[in-house]
Order: sequence, then structure tokens, then C-alpha cells
Amino acid sequence: MTTATLLISCPDQKGLVAKISDWVFSHGGNILHADQHADGSAELFLMRVEWELDGFDLERAEIAPNFAQLAIADEAKWSIHFSDYVPRIAIFVSKQDHCLYDLILRQRSQELAATISVVISNHPDLEKVAHNFGINYHYIEISREHKLQQEKQQLALLRQYQIDLVVLAKYMQVLSPEFLSEFSQVINIHHSFLPAFAGANPYHRAYKRGVKIIGATAHYVTDELDEGPIIEQDVIRVSHRDSVTDLIRKGKDLERIVLARAVRQHLQNRVLVYGAFANSNLGLRTVVFD
Repeated sequence: MTTATLLISCPDQKGLVAKISDWVFSHGGNILHADQHADGSAELFLMRVEWELDGFDLERAEIAPNFAQLAIADEAKWSIHFSDYVPRIAIFVSKQDHCLYDLILRQRSQELAATISVVISNHPDLEKVAHNFGINYHYIEISREHKLQQEKQQLALLRQYQIDLVVLAKYMQVLSPEFLSEFSQVINIHHSFLPAFAGANPYHRAYKRGVKIIGATAHYVTDELDEGPIIEQDVIRVSHRDSVTDLIRKGKDLERIVLARAVRQHLQNRVLVYGAFANSNLGLRTVVFD
């Protein structure tokens, strides 16, 4: 069964659920899933609706322009996705391999509905891992003096492989604003429960503070370090008996799980970023529909 999914966010008003549902019904669509959320603090409406394409009387190319005529709101932001489209992923790594292995194995077991087209790294260390799974690997050294030029090489590879999503699987570099202005669909895994311990060496700082829980956070990447909209988080308990090494080991388990959840939710078109409307008093944040 092939489905279409609509994600929409706009200023809240009466009758939006009925208007959108009626539009799907009027074209012969059978709604399979519908979920919505109204954020009263910002007067925003957010919705995800998925329907069967079998029996829908609009061709795919006609769906978006026809929906645009509904004129829900001047500030509406929306997108339409089709379930039979297989996104192409590029994984960025440095030297740590645990998230890379996890993503590859989940994709091979069909937990992630995507193709891992390429692995790009600022170190040569994980080339064998990628090649063992038949995935192309590109090593591009990143230096402070030539970073923008080197990022242009990375962007050229993203265009070459027709990449839809970049996953930073323990990629220990900060992407420049210039990179993100050309390619913004980037998910990162951070090894702490943000906003606590943002930046480098969070496990060492957590150990120093004597914390009783540690966490991991998957978020979209923005210009501000570790400030992007959060998709998924989780925590695990630690004790006074745990060393920094123990915290890192436990944290790696969380990083795998949290990153995989976030990537899966993104691929299933369940994540909606909002908060950027002119009348909004919110920073960028997400709704993740079940």
C-alpha cells in the first residue's frame, strides 16, 4: 500500500482539522492516520495526516498545487511525502564506530526505510567498516585553514549521491553556517541530555559533577552548537561506583538507540519543526507524532 503524508504547521484557527480531512475525502482518499497538536502558547496548529493513494483522484504531481489552493493560512508551512520514495542517507563519521555499525545493521534489517549511499569521514579509520558492507567511503581531511573548501568537497559528494539526509554519527566536527545554508537536513547525536553539558567532553564533566543520570540527545543541526530542535532523548542511571570509562560505555549504548529512533522518526515523516513564525515566542522545537 502506497500512502501520502502531509505535514503542516500554521497559525491556529477554527476548522482546520475538518478542512484538511474534507480535502482528502473530497478526492477519494482514505485516511489511515491523523494526529494534530495545538500549541496555545504560540497559537500554532500542527498536523500529520496519512492517506492511501489507491483511489485518490489526483496524480502525484497534482497533489501539492491542489492542496495549495486550500489557502489554509498565509503563514502555513507544509510538505507532502510518499511512502514508496526511498531516501538516500550519507553518514558522517570520525573515528568512533558504534553508531555507524548500528545504523548500517538496522538499515540492513529493514528497520530504517532508506539507502545508506555513502560514508564521509575526516579520518581514514572506518573505511574498512563501510567497504565490508559495500558502502562507498570518502575521506576528506578537515583543517581549520581550509575547512570551507573541504566542506565544498563534501557538498559535492552529497549532490553526486543525491543525498536526502545527513546523519552525524559521532562526527567530531562542527558544520559551518555555509554548509548548512546549502544542506540543512542534518541529524546529530550528542552525548548528553541537552541542554546539560553541551559542547565537548560531556562525560568527563558529568563525572566531575557527580551526576546520577546521563543521557543522549538527537537533534537537527543549526548554526548554534548543540542548540538545534530536539527529536529524541533518553537517560540511564549511573552511580558513584562508575568511572568516566563506565559513563562512556553506558552512554554509547544510549547514543545508538537515541540516534536510531530519531532517524527512523524522520524517515517516517513524523517530525515537524516549528517555532519560527513571526508571532511565535518560541525557539525552534519539534513535535514528534506517534
